[in-house]
Amino acid sequence: MPIDLCQPFRGTAAVVAGLVTPKVLRGPGFRRLFTGIYIRADVQITLEVRSRAAHLLLDGRGVLGGFSAAELLGASCAPLGAPAEVVVARGGMTSRRGLLVRRDEFASVEVTEVVGCAVTGPLRTAYDLARRLPLVEAVVAVDALAFAQGIVPADMLLMARRRLGSRGTAQLPEVVALSNPFAESPMETRIRLALHFAGLPPPVLQHPVGPYRLDMAYPELMVAVEYDGRDHLDPDRALRDLHRATYLGRCGWLVMRFRAAVVLGRPWWIASTVRDALHRAAQEQGLPAV
Repeated sequence: MPIDLCQPFRGTAAVVAGLVTPKVLRGPGFRRLFTGIYIRADVQITLEVRSRAAHLLLDGRGVLGGFSAAELLGASCAPLGAPAEVVVARGGMTSRRGLLVRRDEFASVEVTEVVGCAVTGPLRTAYDLARRLPLVEAVVAVDALAFAQGIVPADMLLMARRRLGSRGTAQLPEVVALSNPFAESPMETRIRLALHFAGLPPPVLQHPVGPYRLDMAYPELMVAVEYDGRDHLDPDRALRDLHRATYLGRCGWLVMRFRAAVVLGRPWWIASTVRDALHRAAQEQGLPAV
């Protein structure tokens, strides 16, 4: 297979192939990710890049797991700067900068291949993350995998029964109860959970209104709640959002949008703001208070 210098590669293989010399490899044009694993210096180092590098480092001794597996499975939910994660059954590898090594058993049926890398499958990945993460982030991860890969969260409970003695399984029932496969982003899940923990009624997810869908909606009260992501700063997207907002406003919808800083830092304020909006809408329509 040809070596792509814009993807992680083994330095020895690139030298043997005549693509670089050892001196060039040690120079400013390349960056060492792990021992013997390199990439061009102008490539942005993302979790996917670190994970591909970790796969090369594993050399068949284990699989990518946790946030690395979720990333490659199309269910991005890792915190910024998260290390690559690998799962190995036995010793021989240790955690280091940019790499987290976990020791656990895994069956062959719990492993799949993505972009040439062996990773824990969607359900096993959800199971692992749901056991070890704090409740909100566990639900975020499970929602992301349910949306991207179509897993059934309740199947994690069946996996737990087959793996008696595994740590962290006590919170799985609550994670399953709080999960919703219709959440299209981690931030949507965080907003939804902020509303839940504040005691507000559950919104309808991906509610259709004409040609559009609302992230979270209370149809009877014509109130919607959405995450306003960074991609909305794109000029073309901003124009589409303006047309969308005008349409929804003409239909009588109140749409509240929240940015990442508020979602991550002030979830209680989101819940309070939504509660006030629901209360006002109920009063205006002569409906029972929320």
